[in-house]
Amino acid sequence: MNIGFIGLGIMGKPMALNLIKAGYRLTVYDIAQEPMEEIVAAGADAGKSAQDVASRSEVSITMVPDGPEVEAAVLGPEGALEGAARDSIIVDMSSISPLVAQKVGEACAGKGVEFLDAPVSGGEPKAIDGTLAIMTGGNREAFDRVLPLFQVLGSSAVLTGPVGAGNITKLANQIMVAVNIAGMGEALVLAAKAGLDPDVVYNAVKAGLAGSAVLDAKAPMVISRNFNPGFRIRLHQKDLRNALQAAEAMQVSLPFTSLAQQILISLINSDRGDLDHSAITTFIEDMAKTEVKNLENSGK
Repeated sequence: MNIGFIGLGIMGKPMALNLIKAGYRLTVYDIAQEPMEEIVAAGADAGKSAQDVASRSEVSITMVPDGPEVEAAVLGPEGALEGAARDSIIVDMSSISPLVAQKVGEACAGKGVEFLDAPVSGGEPKAIDGTLAIMTGGNREAFDRVLPLFQVLGSSAVLTGPVGAGNITKLANQIMVAVNIAGMGEALVLAAKAGLDPDVVYNAVKAGLAGSAVLDAKAPMVISRNFNPGFRIRLHQKDLRNALQAAEAMQVSLPFTSLAQQILISLINSDRGDLDHSAITTFIEDMAKTEVKNLENSGK
């Protein structure tokens, strides 16, 4: 199977590399030259545009920042849809508004091209080790055709409904993650302000009901003051914006999501938008004038 991959950023590049390692023939394209050169050196062919990539591929994957970039990559001039053959598949693995996913899906259907929206969760670490969670919207036949690719890229792939359902599911995921991190941050700041070692508190609660994948991934980062981005604050803010827009269209109240969104905007405005989203905790730290860190390592 010839695979196209469009978008070689923090997530797309390791995903493309994993497909090459699995033996797939890849044609790739990105507006930045450096990541393209790296993937071509690993064995891929270089495409001249998204259209060129799709014209040489049975399945074309897009992995770009947001809805406008998806529309440009798929529907724009020299976009993938201009090069895609009838009955080929375009899979958008970006995290975008479900309304944009449906718009792109309708345009693809009009030209006889299958479309799946298949956003992922897990950030850069899971993109690297091929254990992403993949949430997909589209029809079953197209999903089954690309499932072998998903099994290379992720540890789970679930068809959640028609086109747009993948991104609704991803937005639900992002709400849970953001609110979870915010609650973890408040708890650890409280413990630190009380003079307790946050690392001890984390180890005491992680086996109980408060334990979660988010806690295990993010608490050690906060305690060690490691905010190198696995998933950037500005991208999480984008996802919550999309969630709130979708909720408004459906007349659903999301009060905790709204609060988390305001925290993320504040962090972006204080030049922390490119930190890992575990840095949500620093917003709570600022208000408490307390830093969450291991007492032994801090010399206290």
